[in-house]
Amino acid sequence: MKKIRVAIDGPAGAGKSSVSRLTAEKLGYSYIDTGAIYRALAVFMGDTGVEEHDKIRELLKNFEVSFKIENGINRVFLNGRDVTTEIRAEKISMKASSVSAIPFVREALFNMQRKYAEVGGVVMEGRDIGTVIMPDAELKIFLTASPEKRAKRRMLEIEAKGLKVDFDELVKEIKERDIKDSTRAVSPLKQAEDAVLLDNSDINLEQTVDLIVKYAHEREGK
Repeated sequence: MKKIRVAIDGPAGAGKSSVSRLTAEKLGYSYIDTGAIYRALAVFMGDTGVEEHDKIRELLKNFEVSFKIENGINRVFLNGRDVTTEIRAEKISMKASSVSAIPFVREALFNMQRKYAEVGGVVMEGRDIGTVIMPDAELKIFLTASPEKRAKRRMLEIEAKGLKVDFDELVKEIKERDIKDSTRAVSPLKQAEDAVLLDNSDINLEQTVDLIVKYAHEREGK
């Protein structure tokens, strides 16, 4: 039985990370969180005090990121150091967003992501995996949900931390993010022509994962 490559794309808030991690676990595949790679680079920049573009080029020569699922958590390692918690800090998120817009950074990390995919048996998620990183992936999923449903999920996450947020404002932010991601000049968010459109507005996490695992088994030849 061959191990395939699974590309999961979609807008912010569609649940790509949770769905991808659980799908990888069920299939016995590796899970690659592409956003975590940019976040890890932001951590590396902070560690070294590098901000200038020329120095970032040098930094990339000694930049390695690896992943390992432990007890249901996708752990992220920067040059062998566990940075799973560090990469979720808000300041790291903002720096990662900024550095991801640099063309030579995106190209370098594209190449890194493609190397992850070469051996197969991988689930990779992002916004341009099926169109740019793995255009020949055996299974492509475009995972989405209505802005209102995505806002509701985000609101529950925020409230679970004891914070308050305005629902209508969240919906507005998500819609604006969708427009920004789909119209950016480099690798815009869009559904690959041969991707399976999976709207999980009305199904839960487990049902979403089960559907993707079913599609994967079909392509594996099971």
